[in-house]
Amino acid sequence: MSTTDASAGTEPLSSTDTVELFQKYVVPNYVRYPVNLVRGEGSKIWDAEGKEYLDLFPGWGCNLLGHCPDMVVAAVQDQVAKLIHVPNTWHMDVQGQWAKMLSDRSFGGKAFFCNSGAEANEAAIKLARLHTPHEKYKIITFLGGFHGRTYGAVTATAQPKYHQHIGPMMAGFSYAPHGDLEAVRDLVDEHTCAIMIEPIQGEGGVKLPPEGFLEGLRKIADENNLLLIFDEVQTGCGRTGEWFGYQHFGVQPDIMTLAKSLCGGVAGGALMTTSEIADSLKPGMHAATFGGNPLAARAGIAAIEQIERDGLLEKAKQASEIFRERLTALKQECDLIREVRIVGMMIGLELSVDGAPAVKACLEKQLLINCTQGRVIRLLPAMNITEEEIHHGCDILSEVLKNLPATAE
Repeated sequence: MSTTDASAGTEPLSSTDTVELFQKYVVPNYVRYPVNLVRGEGSKIWDAEGKEYLDLFPGWGCNLLGHCPDMVVAAVQDQVAKLIHVPNTWHMDVQGQWAKMLSDRSFGGKAFFCNSGAEANEAAIKLARLHTPHEKYKIITFLGGFHGRTYGAVTATAQPKYHQHIGPMMAGFSYAPHGDLEAVRDLVDEHTCAIMIEPIQGEGGVKLPPEGFLEGLRKIADENNLLLIFDEVQTGCGRTGEWFGYQHFGVQPDIMTLAKSLCGGVAGGALMTTSEIADSLKPGMHAATFGGNPLAARAGIAAIEQIERDGLLEKAKQASEIFRERLTALKQECDLIREVRIVGMMIGLELSVDGAPAVKACLEKQLLINCTQGRVIRLLPAMNITEEEIHHGCDILSEVLKNLPATAE
């Protein structure tokens, strides 16, 4: 046994040694920071050298409860010693209980469980086609949207950069400008089965829908017997200060997809739909081997219970207002900030310059943030972030943005 094999899982390797290990053995499909992260708690995370970072983008949006939330950790530790995995040819009480908890907090109906947002969206695409007449197969999605990396999901993603060199794409998708109801009406034909949209675009730059837009989509869907699918992979599970993003707009979807923060950092995805539509997904038509496994189910239940135990929906709204106050004031002081967009713990700062240098500068000051769409600084903080941590993070971000070169405007 090699030295590396013998020490795996005990003392962490240095960041330098870890980078070398990845260069030799891991497919280079991610741009990674040269840091080996080894431990996290709440909104703080530490690297192998013991350096502490404030994480305002924990888990790429998956760690809505921060790193290692206590109830999720305890639930997984308890479950892993009892039963790790059984196939979905058997009943699992925890999966049923989890489905009920999600149903009770959304629009009712039933859940299909999988492992990721892309899988949930693939299930939604398939279900939309199965539930409608055979000749209806087209789905309308929106420019700037993002639905995942698998073939159906990436075809639904109306951003050409994700389609380069992997065509031909899956047939049956039409793209409308975000916010343009007339364009949607023009795309509907006798072959259209559904409209699919994020209530708030995440990867697209934390873009909110224009007033009345989601209501207009609901009307178009109803008038044409289409299904309305909401991709809530990023907005769901409390991210916006409500359990689900659609609850801000009073527009109920027919199908809703969830993942990311669904299980408090553990891998898990789900599709929620009405009982009537659910019946179209018959045995043998779709599956996910690990979907709804006991570990994910216990983590998902614990995540809901921790949000309610700690009153985190309300705390997220309060924290959101502190961010809004700080970042709106920063916009007045920093000409590089064009717009501040905030809904709960979903924050976007659109800049007039490339945001990548700001991400790098913040990393050097031990603050973790994200940049999407080239010029949008994106923060997806934990619901339980403290007021002190908010101000500390905003102080660093303010210093960085105020000193960012005003180039490439």
